[in-house]
Amino acid sequence: MRVLYIISDFIYIIVYHLLGYRKDVVMDNLEKAFPVKTNEERIKIAKQFYHNLLDSFIETIKLLSVSNKFLGKRVTANWEALEPIYKTGKSCQMHLGHTFNWEVGQHVLTEHTKYQILVVYMPISNKIFEKLMYTLRTRNGNIFISATNMRTEMPTFANTQYLLGLVADQSPGSMHNAYWTNFLGRPTPFVSGPERGARAGALPVFFTSIVKPKRGYYKASIELACEDASVLKEGELTIAYAHYMENAIRKNPEMWLWSHRRWKHNWKPEFEKNWIGEDEPIL
Repeated sequence: MRVLYIISDFIYIIVYHLLGYRKDVVMDNLEKAFPVKTNEERIKIAKQFYHNLLDSFIETIKLLSVSNKFLGKRVTANWEALEPIYKTGKSCQMHLGHTFNWEVGQHVLTEHTKYQILVVYMPISNKIFEKLMYTLRTRNGNIFISATNMRTEMPTFANTQYLLGLVADQSPGSMHNAYWTNFLGRPTPFVSGPERGARAGALPVFFTSIVKPKRGYYKASIELACEDASVLKEGELTIAYAHYMENAIRKNPEMWLWSHRRWKHNWKPEFEKNWIGEDEPIL
């Protein structure tokens, strides 16, 4: 790993200093999320983020040869939080965000629960890279379901006690079907599918975030958000998730994926019917 992290540091120089990969997107996102921070403070977060991004990439490729014992020493969590819900016989959902290193985290999770792990994901457009990532992601027996096939594939697991992992901070494809709420100081759309699925199935839901105590080591926090989503008001689960993720990001901003265009869609009055919560849009 020491050699791989040296390679990661070298790639960082190329990606950040020479190519400036998505630097405009990262800095724009940071300015929107942290307007009161100085530019120097935002640049520091950006540099830490790029190091985490490239470490994550290197660590994910390492999954080709790494052992479960090796990963188990480097990724820890309060795995026991899942056991009481598993004993009820219910399936559940786990809502997480793009906090590093979610790819490695899902591998270790398999070793600490009897649940069949299902993960909804967005396929990569490059077919060669998509095939490689799919092989890496499923090597531990976890089942990855393309978001485009979710409606047709999920019914096949009706008789399976599963944990459905959803990276729920994705930018929605349809603004008219999204839930809107304030997030990091501005109106932000959230995919509505995770909440609607949990409510329809009366499922327990866990929230999860990850911190990095030191390089190469991760600690996940698993928190039971609700035992039965069907008893919640519409939008209540999504608001709770937005608050949970915002708190995690503010505490460790360098751990979130700032290179994705989280606010590529602006708030419009026509989305008012999809606004959740009692507060007003921050404009």
